[in-house]
Amino acid sequence: MSALAFFDTSILVYQDDTSSPAKQHCALAVFSEHFKKGTAVLSLQVLQEYFNAATRKLNLDPERAQRRVEIFALANIVRFEVTDVIAAIELHRLTHISFWDALIIHAARISGATVVYSEDFQHGSVLAGVRIRNPFIA
Repeated sequence: MSALAFFDTSILVYQDDTSSPAKQHCALAVFSEHFKKGTAVLSLQVLQEYFNAATRKLNLDPERAQRRVEIFALANIVRFEVTDVIAAIELHRLTHISFWDALIIHAARISGATVVYSEDFQHGSVLAGVRIRNPFIA
């Protein structure tokens, strides 16, 4: 099996964003590749954020957005315990990234993912042992 890859919310949202066709194509390609191989990882936080962004920013019909969440939920899903929230707070304190971003990085770390696909972190950096990759950078 290939290495696990964690996907931040924006990568899922771009899959439905017809206003950015290049990013849409790229997001679909990278996620589909990992989803088909069984190496895509998401968290409950990402699923919730996707639904909110898809319905509020993209005006996706809630029924369609729900169906997309149901499909995304077939990936490897990280579920948190209280100790994970505490660990994310610690990561936030140590790195000064936002608490919500620390939850993303912590979820990736505990899932065993070696990479986080996101445009919200510095491309190529390593946070908590997980490499950041912006799929929209050539």
